[in-house]
Amino acid sequence: MNSPKTLLFAVSLFLLISGSFGQKLNETQVIGSHNSYKSAMPSPILDYLNKVNPAAAQSLEYEHLPLSEQLNLGLRNLELDVFHDPMGGRFANPKSLAMLPEGTVFDPKKELSEPGLKLFHVQDLDVQSHHLLFKNALLELKSWSDQHPDHHPVFILINAKDGKVPMTVNPLPFTGTALDSIDLEVRTYLGIDKLITPDQVRGDYESLEKAVLAGNWPELEAVRGKFLFVLDESEEKIRRYLTEKPELRNGVLFVNLKEGNPEAGFRIINDPVSNETYIQELVRKGYIIRTRADSDTKEARTGNYSKFEKAKASGAQVISTDYYIPSRLFPSDYSVSFENHTFERPNPILNQSEIL
Repeated sequence: MNSPKTLLFAVSLFLLISGSFGQKLNETQVIGSHNSYKSAMPSPILDYLNKVNPAAAQSLEYEHLPLSEQLNLGLRNLELDVFHDPMGGRFANPKSLAMLPEGTVFDPKKELSEPGLKLFHVQDLDVQSHHLLFKNALLELKSWSDQHPDHHPVFILINAKDGKVPMTVNPLPFTGTALDSIDLEVRTYLGIDKLITPDQVRGDYESLEKAVLAGNWPELEAVRGKFLFVLDESEEKIRRYLTEKPELRNGVLFVNLKEGNPEAGFRIINDPVSNETYIQELVRKGYIIRTRADSDTKEARTGNYSKFEKAKASGAQVISTDYYIPSRLFPSDYSVSFENHTFERPNPILNQSEIL
């Protein structure tokens, strides 16, 4: 027999999903995935890396389902890493492929030779991806969204990767113009009608931050079928983006700037253990926060849920994990979800009466 507590939780979750409570975008809490495009590294590459850098090998031993399958499970946050490659071909011959059996076909369509943003984790090393082209990931998202037009909003974090790694090809830097190419591809392949943009949230307020502090996030019911993109980068790189999109006007991307900046609204605070109170304060003020439940496979290998519990209690609206299902690469029962294997619920800080 179900307890009153269980029944009330089920009712509150149903009403959240149906939009009957009129919750705003910042009044929910969702679980999503980290490096969402990533498929498993082949054993020969991982074995080699384990010999030269065991810690790095262990941290890279994770994989994800295709994007649509993650969304079908109920995940509402994805993370995509992009590399600037306007001429095409810069990453066309990953060095690690030399470790694979002769005859292995990695890029049969020669997509890495095409111009445009590429999608993988580490150049030359960890390049296995469900989509090598950013545009193809966007097209999959659009196709899924078109088939599920009433879906709740999906948060998409973007890392614009240009860091150098020893003995690998040097990525091109993400200048302001290069960062603006992210906007262009999102607009082209996903479509502006699928987006929640800074302009929409700012409305008639002087700045995005003032709108956020005034609670001007849209209601969930009004943004079904849409995506919100965030540039998860250093302040230096964000400032370059702002040279192309001053005050984020006409911009696709929200940015991870600290409170007090006129463009602030969405914050990335990865450690909920040491920042639990800080995150709670920001959530109460109106910011949307993304944090993490686990990282580098550590929690999955030890079955440690303490970070996830802190993430939930912090009220961060977006919690990312590599383990919405248990690992298939090493023995572990660790997996992250809310009650009844769901991935969305009322925010525990802003809807305390809803979380029992």
